[in-house]
Amino acid sequence: MMAGRNVSLRGLRFFCVAGRRLSFRRAAEELFVSTSAVSHQIRSLERELEVALFVRKPSALELTEEGARLFAEVDPLIRRIDAVTRGFSRRVGRRSLRISVQPFFASEMFVPRLPEFTQAHPGFDLHVDTSDESSERHPSEFDVSVRLFRVPPPGFHAERLLPLALVPAASADFAGRWAFDEGEFPIIVHTRRAGAWREWAASAGRPPLKPRHVLKLDSMIAVARAAERGLGAALVPVPLSDAWFRSGSLVRLSEHTLLTRSGYYFVCRHEDLQREDVRALREWMLRTFGCGHEKSST
Repeated sequence: MMAGRNVSLRGLRFFCVAGRRLSFRRAAEELFVSTSAVSHQIRSLERELEVALFVRKPSALELTEEGARLFAEVDPLIRRIDAVTRGFSRRVGRRSLRISVQPFFASEMFVPRLPEFTQAHPGFDLHVDTSDESSERHPSEFDVSVRLFRVPPPGFHAERLLPLALVPAASADFAGRWAFDEGEFPIIVHTRRAGAWREWAASAGRPPLKPRHVLKLDSMIAVARAAERGLGAALVPVPLSDAWFRSGSLVRLSEHTLLTRSGYYFVCRHEDLQREDVRALREWMLRTFGCGHEKSST
């Protein structure tokens, strides 16, 4: 490794995120850049240091011995820089808590109840982002996220709020036109959970469905809206969809619920639990949405 050489801080940051995730794709999702941008930064860093940092395999990414040593020394420093920067910004301006919430959870549960939190804590400025539908990651630029995970994300404080439970639903008109028990009707599929209908049928002890046609959509809000418009039967999450059922926008087609391996988690950095605003939000969310929550401090 070359001594006395200026090394890109951006490259080191990209390296640390990739080292935590052991995936350029997942690192790119966390950093909100392309996979090729992560790969480019890592290769540039390797050229600067004149050492290979990763072993690139067809289906896996591993740190080399030198990469593991660099990661062990640099990752704590990058985390410290991030913490100092966040602390400085809070000291020189008003306190702002940045929260990333997946869209359907935000629209159906978080935002409708948010006035309870803001009235109890009027001194906190909130920045809530609901633009990201993806799961299995904590966006690095946010203090707190509420996202779907199959297992708690390593390296973060994570507490389970709700399991992801799915029930078949459709418009009342659709339910009147199609015989659900026969298994031959149009279905709506969330592209991130392409196998959910198959899993639901198997868990219900039913033969595989034989859909008339399939409509694929990439967000749960779009899935629910399409079902509301009578475009097909959809698997929607409960209790998140309870307001749709109460209003009659959707009706249940079966009482059988598919309990998936995923759940909604409250996620933040370990060090951010020392912040008054993060602690207050955590306590409120566990009290408001928690259902047998599980804590992970991996």
